[in-house]
Amino acid sequence: MTDNCRNCRKFGEKLFLKGERCIGPKCALTRRTNTPGTAGLKGKQQNTRRQKKSEYGLQLQEKQKAKSEYGLRERQFANLVKRASKAKEATGEEILKSLELRLDNSVYRLGFGNSRAQARQLVNHGHIKVNGKIVDIPSYQLKEKDIIEPVNKDIYKEIISKITTPKWLKIDKKTLVGTVEYLPKREEIDSAIDEQLIVEYYSR
Repeated sequence: MTDNCRNCRKFGEKLFLKGERCIGPKCALTRRTNTPGTAGLKGKQQNTRRQKKSEYGLQLQEKQKAKSEYGLRERQFANLVKRASKAKEATGEEILKSLELRLDNSVYRLGFGNSRAQARQLVNHGHIKVNGKIVDIPSYQLKEKDIIEPVNKDIYKEIISKITTPKWLKIDKKTLVGTVEYLPKREEIDSAIDEQLIVEYYSR
């Protein structure tokens, strides 16, 4: 079982780190509902193991969950939070907005990659253009009205036809051109992350 699957079991929810596998019956969280390290424990013992978390523990878990979901390393995530804390908007909402506006995440949301990891690889290998120019930096922050499209469009047509994008992103399924219609609002971000816990963690 991969580390990605262990992360979903650890946090008790699907983070969709393995693309289509997360939707089907092979999903590790569907097959094994216990958290890693609780194998062999029964009922109350498993619940007790899960409940033994301090306020700091909950904050740390939420930070780790966000890092896992979006595929960031510790320093990357800490720098993102630092930048978000200097914004005019609420820090928590700015954190999620910055995560969503990463190029690799938007490539995933548009359906060019079936997971964030695959989308990151596409960007790294120069398969994605932004406003007509190849951008190979996964952390590149998109802006309103930016245009995202794959360099080779033929291989994506069948995949894109099945995709439903969030409201703040628009995809023309004929030309395979994606557009950042506007910056996402909190209620439009499909993530179960409690951003306030992350803010509290970094405010210690």
